Amino acid sequence: MTEQPPADVTLSGFRKSIDNIDAALIHMLAERFRITQAVGEHKARAGLPPSDPGREEAQIARLRRLAEDADLDPEFSEKFIRFVIEEVILHHQRAQQA
Repeated sequence: MTEQPPADVTLSGFRKSIDNIDAALIHMLAERFRITQAVGEHKARAGLPPSDPGREEAQIARLRRLAEDADLDPEFSEKFIRFVIEEVILHHQRAQQA
């Protein structure tokens, strides 16, 4: 019979993995916002509107499908990406005003 590790060792390992994932998420979001900041500056120079509702809806639908494939709640993924999109639009609006 195999011995189980103490619960605190397992919990510690889980928490370390969660911490690593959280760090990766922050770094990925930072990179995403660096890129969208450049997009906002480009849109401002080109006289394009800060938002593109067609693109946004297509992205939401695509990410919902990805969430379903990954066994992630598509409602959660939609709320998350809508939050990100709203923040990006605010950045684009600021770029338009600058």
